[in-house]
Amino acid sequence: MTGPPQVRSVDSSRSSRTTLDKAADENFPVAPFFVPRAWRADLMAVYGYARLVDDIGDGDLAPGGADARHLGVPPDRGDDRAALLDALEADLRRVFDPAAQAPGHPLLRALIPTVRRRSLTPEPFLGLIGANRQDQVVRRYETYDDLLAYCELSANPVGRLVLGITGTTSPERVRRSDAVCTALQIVEHLQDVAEDLGRDRVYLPAEDMKRFRVTEADLAAPTANASVRSLIAFEAERAGQLLAEGTALVGSVHGRLRLLLAGFVGGGRAALAAIAAAGHDVLPGPPRPAKARLLREVGAVLRSAHREG
Repeated sequence: MTGPPQVRSVDSSRSSRTTLDKAADENFPVAPFFVPRAWRADLMAVYGYARLVDDIGDGDLAPGGADARHLGVPPDRGDDRAALLDALEADLRRVFDPAAQAPGHPLLRALIPTVRRRSLTPEPFLGLIGANRQDQVVRRYETYDDLLAYCELSANPVGRLVLGITGTTSPERVRRSDAVCTALQIVEHLQDVAEDLGRDRVYLPAEDMKRFRVTEADLAAPTANASVRSLIAFEAERAGQLLAEGTALVGSVHGRLRLLLAGFVGGGRAALAAIAAAGHDVLPGPPRPAKARLLREVGAVLRSAHREG
């Protein structure tokens, strides 16, 4: 049974704010002040959706069950991630169907103007749901290619949505955006090795763990041994190579969009620098870059983009 309108309104506002507040914890600026207001609103709408999907998949929803209520999931299934993802997909499809009733979740209702204004398609949004469904059943990745296929669902749609919002989509930009987004996903996995293992997930390819003689027991230790550090350095180098492809993406656009994309690439580079500064020991906790290092990396990306552009 639903509560009175004013209670539902407060419930919706609180749920949305809790999700959107997580933008401050990302490695890169989600919707910085310098982008046009219309872009900022659309970027935050997309971020809110993507964060909600991940929070459902990770079991990180705010306590109280507000998100489940918005999605029409009964209280006794409020912790059922598969049921929540199914309900989210049904709510998402209402966003793209003008004849359907309004979505139940406030973050999806907020998505409607963005989808209409930018003529966005459902596929990237559905990809994010698919990635989180995969997280419920696939907890280890045998090969690097397997991990890349996962990133195609979990990360690359976000970059494609940014291009769609800014009206700059092209086949070459999509290719380079995919490389950047995959790199950022890998960097996040490297930062969160210990946290992911606590959730019984390992995003380090099994073939690479065997090559470096790393076991899951090694990943559960308080600090990384030499083999773990070598493995993290190897994966970090791969991510760095992918990020390098992003410089051409940054150089292919102009104005505030160039600065925004430089923030994404620079954020990834700064995170990799923080991992290196920790001696590639990510087990005590996620190495995070200082703001000064982030700004230096963004500046370096912009200089390189200017030379290449």
